[in-house]
Amino acid sequence: MSSKIIYKGAEAEICLSSYMGKKVVQKKRIPKSYRIKEIDSLLISTRTKEEAKLISEARKYGVSVPIIYDVDLKNGIITMQFVNGVRIKDILNNLDEIQRKRICTKIGESIAKLHNNNIIHGDITTSNMILLDDKIHFIDFGLGSKNIEVETKGVDLHVLMEAFESTHSKYPKCFDYVIEGYKKENCKDSDEVIKKINDIVKRGRYR
Repeated sequence: MSSKIIYKGAEAEICLSSYMGKKVVQKKRIPKSYRIKEIDSLLISTRTKEEAKLISEARKYGVSVPIIYDVDLKNGIITMQFVNGVRIKDILNNLDEIQRKRICTKIGESIAKLHNNNIIHGDITTSNMILLDDKIHFIDFGLGSKNIEVETKGVDLHVLMEAFESTHSKYPKCFDYVIEGYKKENCKDSDEVIKKINDIVKRGRYR
């Protein structure tokens, strides 16, 4: 199977390909011509390594993510499982309220598992979640990091809140359901994180 580009962003391109007989996704970071070559190579290698590490850690802590088959640091390529499901973005508006609540609660539980272990996704939107076999798989940890700060966790969730407001605005309870799941799974600092989200909204910092 030859590689086929299915998405190209500013930082990376996503290809469908095959690896040892399996259908896979390859994420390849794009070199930047405006950077010194040695610095660019170092950045690509470091960011590829960090993203692969975050994905592996997320799986270890019980969050559904693609299985990683290979990491090529030199060329900035992560070869991983092709999660052949449906994006939450494409189905959420068409569900009934009971199904929508169940999905959003599960999203909240998964985010809490990440935050309990100080993993910040960095771009939590319904475009970066895929439903397969009744599990919500989180993809694209390219903006992710490890961080213990409540502020950063609040910002992580605030990104999702804004995604709901822009893409699923007819269903305002979605984020409330997420928070229900988050509080259920995160007994450590959920109250502080939720307070921080409210602070961010009041400040209008990211609006």
